[in-house]
Amino acid sequence: MISAFLLTRLPILLAQAAESVSQAPPPTGPLFRFDRLNALVIVLVFSVAVLLYTRWAKRGMKLFVRKIAGLDAVEEAVGRATEMGRPVLFVPGLQELDDIQTIAGISILGRVARITAQYETPLVVPVRYPLVLAASQEVVEQAYREVGKEDSYNKDTVQYVAGEQMAFAATVNGMMMRDHPAANIFMGAFFAEALLLAETGNAAGSIQIAGTAQPEQLPFFIAACDYTLMGEELYAASAYLSHEPLLLGGLKGQDVMKVLIMLAVIIGVVLVAFNLGSTYVSWFQVR
Repeated sequence: MISAFLLTRLPILLAQAAESVSQAPPPTGPLFRFDRLNALVIVLVFSVAVLLYTRWAKRGMKLFVRKIAGLDAVEEAVGRATEMGRPVLFVPGLQELDDIQTIAGISILGRVARITAQYETPLVVPVRYPLVLAASQEVVEQAYREVGKEDSYNKDTVQYVAGEQMAFAATVNGMMMRDHPAANIFMGAFFAEALLLAETGNAAGSIQIAGTAQPEQLPFFIAACDYTLMGEELYAASAYLSHEPLLLGGLKGQDVMKVLIMLAVIIGVVLVAFNLGSTYVSWFQVR
């Protein structure tokens, strides 16, 4: 019945669709908007820079990446925890999985989990949201599998703690005071609980490494932690730790664009100072 109906109505529907398309008004305006040429040039320059650096990284060329002391200290912190027979506490922020800082924190978690798996050091990862729980469990399990220690993986390594901000902070503080982890690593988005967590870990005598892109919380982490990743250092951590060509290419491409933008700003300031920059400034305006 349905097939017969479709066979009967399909030619009519196709004819009506073709008629509506033929009666549609033709598009107006130019085929190419030259007033958006500036955006096209910027996208092309950025794309070429990323592709070039990615290609060079794949060929084995060593690309310079500035030393990040906090990331270099991760293995030292895990080694200290191993020697003392105490766990490592890792908090991937307090935001959902769609937050870029949470994604950056989970990528660093993978590196930390590989080190703890190699040293057979207990790892504790308290999280606030179910999606972050699932993603963190997958990353930690994959890390244990990569180093051949899948039998040592414990699903309870990543724990759902609480969905409310201060309840989460209170529970994690309790973990610090009861279990006395030798190393506390905070990577992700943190808010009012940042000082509570950092001060409690400091009082427990743990070595602490923190990283966030929340400028309001950076002073607290700097004051109470041994190492702090500030702003974009958190996002660069994945490329820094893994040396993956695609990540390195993206990181170096961004650096190139930053340098070009700085040069463009300096040139614009000089031209405007001498009343010669009207045409130059107009080229960068969004239309």
